[in-house]
Amino acid sequence: MGKGDKRSKRGKIFKGTFGKRRVKPQTLAKEAKKAAAAAATS
Repeated sequence: MGKGDKRSKRGKIFKGTFGKRRVKPQTLAKEAKKAAAAAATS
């Protein structure tokens, strides 16, 4: 396990992906959703 392991937290940080081991911060996801909704309505 290490940087090359996509299932470990360190591997996810290295790859820049999110999942069960490395959950995406909720505040960023909510802001992105709001921005997308605002762009779609205007």
